[in-house]
Amino acid sequence: MVSKSYSNLLELASGEAPSFGRMRRRIPRIMTVAGIISDLDDDPADSVCSDPSSSSVQRDRIIIVANQLPIRAQRKSDNSKGWIFSWDENSLLLQLKDGLGDDDIEVIYVGCLKEEIHVNEQDEVSQILLDTFKCVPTFLPPDLFSRYYHGFCKQQLWPLFHYMLPLSPDLGGRFNRSLWQAYVSVNKIFADRIMEVINPEDDFVWVHDYHLMVLPTFLRKRFNRVKLGFFLHSPFPSSEIYKTLPIREEILRALLNSDLIGFHTFDYARHFLSCCSRMLGLTYESKRGYIGLEYYGRTVSIKILPVGIHMGQLQSVLSLPGTEAKVYELIKQFHDQGKVMLLGVDDMDIFKGISLKLLAMEQLLIQHPEWQGKVVLVQIANPARGRGKDVKEVQAETYSTVERINQTFGKPGYDPVVLIDEPLKFYERIAYYVVAECCLVTAVRDGMNLIPYEYIISRQGNEKLDKVLGSEPSSPKKSMLVVSEFIGCSPSLSGAIRVNPWNIDAVSDAMDSALEMADQEKQLRHEKHYRYVSTHDVGYWARSFLQDLERTCREHVRQRCWGIGFGLSFRVVALDPNFKKLSMEHIVSAYKRTTTRAILLDYDGTLMPQASIDKSPNSKTIDILNSLCRDKNNMVFLVSAKSRKTLAEWFSPCENLGIAAEHGYFFRLRRDEEWETCIPVADCGWKQIAEPVMKLYTETTDGSTIEDKETALVWSYEDADPDFGSCQAKELLDHLESVLANEPVTVKSGQNLVEVKPQGVNKGLVAKRLLSTMQEREMLPDFVLCVGDDRSDEDMFEVIISSMAGPSIAPRAEVFACTVGRKPSKAKYYLDDTVEIVRLMQGLACVADQMVPV
Repeated sequence: MVSKSYSNLLELASGEAPSFGRMRRRIPRIMTVAGIISDLDDDPADSVCSDPSSSSVQRDRIIIVANQLPIRAQRKSDNSKGWIFSWDENSLLLQLKDGLGDDDIEVIYVGCLKEEIHVNEQDEVSQILLDTFKCVPTFLPPDLFSRYYHGFCKQQLWPLFHYMLPLSPDLGGRFNRSLWQAYVSVNKIFADRIMEVINPEDDFVWVHDYHLMVLPTFLRKRFNRVKLGFFLHSPFPSSEIYKTLPIREEILRALLNSDLIGFHTFDYARHFLSCCSRMLGLTYESKRGYIGLEYYGRTVSIKILPVGIHMGQLQSVLSLPGTEAKVYELIKQFHDQGKVMLLGVDDMDIFKGISLKLLAMEQLLIQHPEWQGKVVLVQIANPARGRGKDVKEVQAETYSTVERINQTFGKPGYDPVVLIDEPLKFYERIAYYVVAECCLVTAVRDGMNLIPYEYIISRQGNEKLDKVLGSEPSSPKKSMLVVSEFIGCSPSLSGAIRVNPWNIDAVSDAMDSALEMADQEKQLRHEKHYRYVSTHDVGYWARSFLQDLERTCREHVRQRCWGIGFGLSFRVVALDPNFKKLSMEHIVSAYKRTTTRAILLDYDGTLMPQASIDKSPNSKTIDILNSLCRDKNNMVFLVSAKSRKTLAEWFSPCENLGIAAEHGYFFRLRRDEEWETCIPVADCGWKQIAEPVMKLYTETTDGSTIEDKETALVWSYEDADPDFGSCQAKELLDHLESVLANEPVTVKSGQNLVEVKPQGVNKGLVAKRLLSTMQEREMLPDFVLCVGDDRSDEDMFEVIISSMAGPSIAPRAEVFACTVGRKPSKAKYYLDDTVEIVRLMQGLACVADQMVPV
């Protein structure tokens, strides 16, 4: 299957080979009306990208997808139809492009415009934006956009991701299925737009934020090997909060269709991984510093790196004459009047904690009357991005609190709080940073918040601003930060005073500490922050993310991929090219052609589902095993971790069945033979050391149990809390390895268990013993079937595969090593579940019954 984006449909319809060389370097025109694609110009000079012949260097291309394009749109002033477009310099997406460097990577943007474009103008606007800015606009009907953005995104996802549960209709929006459908529809429209410009074999796609969380599913559905990264700019809530979302699994599975998922902090990533564990049963592991989730044969990598600021943009704004003039004005207004400025810059929404900050300011003036008349809190309140009753309530509370504080503590020429609720130009905001003695960020929950970073760089200033401030250019700079511990940038600002914004007294004390702190201490903290912020800018963040995305996608080429599932349950299964599904026809045909057969079967998770409470075999399983054992040319072995007493009791009706118990430590070839051991009988004195340790962990881990076998001890936490059980299992593993270091045992972790067993015991020994026994009896098998489901069965697969070239298996033998489930394995074949395994064994049993003479 050719997974390229066919932009020339006439070429495809004619049956001619598509000219991929030309397509690689050109962006197709945009589909503006469903079913109609504007023609590609044949003149290379008119194409957005240069023709390959014009450059021998092939640049990487990345498609950046976000809710909003980094574009400003303005109607032409002469009232004529038409628009004036320009870059939005404050957009993170544009700063990201600058950070990557124009020479190295070609960037295309897909997203919505802030302004509504009439249907009649959309075709022309699409063409202008593509040709001039390499932007692909996504046009949404106003009603659909409102239900998607102001409805689902802002009233349901955004509050929940900021830990606000809809306990009543007034507290966030209750889940609304029609708004969810609008969200899915918009994500699909975005996918359609991406399809028009993507070259799926070469391009990278980077999707941004919670507005487009199901987009990865639509892209992965179209192109199984798409190179896809996703970065979440908001917090990701704990599993206790997230699991209240009715479409929780759909969103998790959609995100897992990405190759790389990025978060600002470890906390956000940890919450996501916990949700994957609790709701999807997925586990993660860290390899050489990289965190990865195995998801249907694909490794989904997790990236933890906070975004940075655009150093170049900030430094250029600091150098503007307007900034200098505004700084001079503010110095006259505050410093020259003997006042110290504290600064807050926040959006006017319920999570930014503006009212808490104001209450802390009030408390500061009450508890420290010496600051009255001297300290001023300037609160810049940016317009809220969402709508609703909550925004109006925040505004009303803010205005009333400011009024109360100013009436109580104000006097002629002095207002303790200055509220600026009108939009400020960026250079004006920077000027406030330069003059402020301390910056306060008291958000109760925020994804990242770059205000502290901007403040630090602004306080570093430049020579011109030093003159305005009356300081020597060589003198050390200083800054102070009071930041909420609930914002994404908090972990990276170790010199800031971290506070719980809900604790008004603590915030007030922090403000006083920031004001009273010695200059030398402020200088040291500023220097530490400046060093971090200046080196971890937006370019560093973007390059690091793309490097990890490229690393994660390297395996795409060598994997076989196909999609399974419907709707948002769609996912891609990726397997090694040599890993195949075992077909009934193939194995039955091989069974019939061969004469001497070795069959090794695991029990739990193979013939019996792991989730079954009653693990004893049913009559159908017994009949299957007896049918296979009836043929004297077959040697059938059941290999299990269960005790020999249990297995002997369960399989007593199977006279000719070989059984290996406790991972092969005990085995017998037939029911009437004595049990043997694969290694010399071990001393189990170590149990007196291990059992008390296991009991301790059992008492402290609700839902865990101990199974005492003859030669092994197993601690199982199958019924415990998955996160706590896993954590306790790691502790127990370390504890047991420490106390049993001098004992002849191995301590291993398995699926929901920790096991201690004698050294050298594994299921591979059973396979070796079976093959050697058959060789002694001059029964070289020309058919070998080995089936298992977990890590312990990999030892059997390894022995079987390595024996293929040896004397214990007949030349040109039919060998089938088969695992349960599509996952990395030494086996060459797989079946999906125990139902398919039983069906396969039933098929072989039927053939065996037909072949054995009555």
